[in-house]
Amino acid sequence: QVQFVESGGGLVQPGGSLRLSCAVPGSIFAQQTMAWYRQSPGKQRELVARIAIDNRQDYAESVKGRFAISRDSDKNILYLQMNSLKPEDSATYYCNAQYWTTGTILLDFGQGTQVTVSS
Repeated sequence: QVQFVESGGGLVQPGGSLRLSCAVPGSIFAQQTMAWYRQSPGKQRELVARIAIDNRQDYAESVKGRFAISRDSDKNILYLQMNSLKPEDSATYYCNAQYWTTGTILLDFGQGTQVTVSS
């Protein structure tokens, strides 16, 4: 079973920054669009950002200009640089693979990494 391993979450003050990482099996990383999702209690999981194998990128309106997604093909790691964090960014963040054209999520989600933005 494919396993994504997310890390880098934590407690940060509003306006702070975090960088999340996701280790991805190479067979998946080399062939698929990769994406970050987040879910907070009582809310549906939402797409935060995605990056295709040709590095096309797409962001949720709520994070545009603050978050940056990137992928390291040598290490098979997906990153999410999060700047100017707001309390509403607090959530568990997950990575997964998806089809760019349909947004269909391809695999089971991992454990995620918790981000808490609070003073």
